[in-house]
Amino acid sequence: MLSKLAERLYWMARYIERVENTARLVSVYDQLLLDLPQETGISWYNLIILNSAESLFLARYENRNEHNVVKFLLADDSNPSSLLSSIRGLRENVRTSRDLLPKETWKIVNELYIFARDNIKLGINRSRRNQFLEEMVKRCQQINGLLNGTMSRDAASHFLSLGCSLERADMLTRLLDAGAAVLLSELDSELNIQEVVWGNVLRSSSAHMSYRRTVRSAVGARDVVAFLLQDPYFPRSFQFCLNQIQDAARSLPNGDEVVSYIEKALIAPYDLIKEDALDEKFREYLNQLQLELQQVHICISGCWFPSYERSAI
Repeated sequence: MLSKLAERLYWMARYIERVENTARLVSVYDQLLLDLPQETGISWYNLIILNSAESLFLARYENRNEHNVVKFLLADDSNPSSLLSSIRGLRENVRTSRDLLPKETWKIVNELYIFARDNIKLGINRSRRNQFLEEMVKRCQQINGLLNGTMSRDAASHFLSLGCSLERADMLTRLLDAGAAVLLSELDSELNIQEVVWGNVLRSSSAHMSYRRTVRSAVGARDVVAFLLQDPYFPRSFQFCLNQIQDAARSLPNGDEVVSYIEKALIAPYDLIKEDALDEKFREYLNQLQLELQQVHICISGCWFPSYERSAI
């Protein structure tokens, strides 16, 4: 396979996952603010910080309010990771890789693009935001279902798996960081804040029922974090994603470097027994995981994509 085609498939998978996970991230924050008392005063700007996009955002907006934050994350052309920008990237990579993909892929992706372009205001405005975000998630799952159910497990499929798993692992750390950030705010409420926050994090990852079956206990901070970071069987857990990256790399030529890097360089699991709380130290750990995933991307690019220095995340 030509390296440029492999790179397009890799980024195609990352864009699919980025669209879905951006919708999930905005949705979980929207639900959290509905479930928590208004006096908690949690800022939407936390989502900009979680996405490391402060400079881009402040160059465009003076007010850090809900409307501006959601518009920036969903619709702003100046944000290369916004939902609409990611859909455009997805569409272009599918357009230039159609010979390697199921015939229906282009039609479904083009319909996703048209729907998002024509209805993006529904996501920005609060009244129908949830319906719009749910539709985005469903359409991305439809694309992934088509690819997983009809593609041969050859090199093309392995590059899709690399992109999907890396992007999914990265966004999971941001979802966990969103939950931890809320709990570190000064909350004064009679509600069980821990259950509200971590329950929403589970639901945003479509993990609530799997968590119940696996952990068999009420929603608790340490149990939720352990499940989402360390469970080897849940497809959206961090550990599962790492395993998928390694499996795909082993199936490709020259993949030993990627496998070795993950085994040797990625930082050890967070000690949920030793640590007293999911505090700023835990958030620093999540930030370090994101930096390590960036290095995994560089390693992948160096192995298979000669133009990796021009790749933008």
